[in-house]
Amino acid sequence: MHIPDGYLSPATCAVMYTGAAPFWYVALRRVRKALHTTLVPRLSLFAAFSFVIMMFNLPLPGGTTGHAVGIGLATVVLGPWAAMLAVSIAIIIQALFFGDGGITAIGANCFNMAIAGALVAWTVYRLLAGRSAIGSVRRVIAAGMAGYAAINISALLAAVEFGIQPALYHTASGAPLYCPYGLSVAIPAMMIGHLTIAGFAEFFVSAGVVAFLQRSDPELLGAHPSGRTAPVPLWATLGILLILTPLGILAAGSAWGEWSAADYRDAAARQQIAATSMHEPAPSQAPAGMERLASVWTAPFARYAPPYIRSAAFGYLLSAMFGTGLVMLACVAVGRLRFRFR
Repeated sequence: MHIPDGYLSPATCAVMYTGAAPFWYVALRRVRKALHTTLVPRLSLFAAFSFVIMMFNLPLPGGTTGHAVGIGLATVVLGPWAAMLAVSIAIIIQALFFGDGGITAIGANCFNMAIAGALVAWTVYRLLAGRSAIGSVRRVIAAGMAGYAAINISALLAAVEFGIQPALYHTASGAPLYCPYGLSVAIPAMMIGHLTIAGFAEFFVSAGVVAFLQRSDPELLGAHPSGRTAPVPLWATLGILLILTPLGILAAGSAWGEWSAADYRDAAARQQIAATSMHEPAPSQAPAGMERLASVWTAPFARYAPPYIRSAAFGYLLSAMFGTGLVMLACVAVGRLRFRFR
């Protein structure tokens, strides 16, 4: 679901940045009064949790992979505006340092997962939770459904953005310039796996942590949480997930639409692309626009694989730790920006 460089046209990327910017601005203004020493740790925790949970790739039908995002959980605990910031920070760090999602597509990825995801998650949660007690089972189900709905709307938006490219941007002969697959391929290829596997992973992550918070610190689930930071067990859970991140590379294959430009020149890779794209043949070379934009940014630790580490598992673990630290530092920096948004 992390759109790479080259799959969206520059015009599409500009539109998505323009669409995301007002939400980032409003989010900063909405949470500025709460950006004090107690919210910043919560923001850091759930941004880091989102970063780490996205490193756990799950096998999806057809041979692709997917992952949970943590947007439902972040929205339930932080509210939609702070959740937008938390998940956006995670996505930006992923793109800049690890090449997980493109630099040109940061606006699109943040809009899909952080912004639309948070708004949908909050709407679903409020509708389903209603006026039920903080400790009720209804709240747990509502949180799970919020996460399920959020990740699926994010996947659908990404699929539409992929799918409109061939119709809008192509050569005089009709060859696609960016993503080579239209809506009839992109939507089912993206949605089947998210509706059946990744969506339920998001459901259980959101519902499970909310059920835990109901017992350990229900105050965090209130409409106006007090100055308390997140409970120590949640930080411990984050630490455990960090240690377990090497499990995230066990799932074979890559996420749909995240193939590199070089993959289109490889016969075996093209077969895999076609098999996961409703058996529509892949082009024998990357579309011209994709080839041009694919090298716009080279992440220093691309694919979470530091070049000086031979062990893939150990490199993945180090990347998780380094990325988590960067996410937390970024959240602290955002907290210091509060004075500029009065």
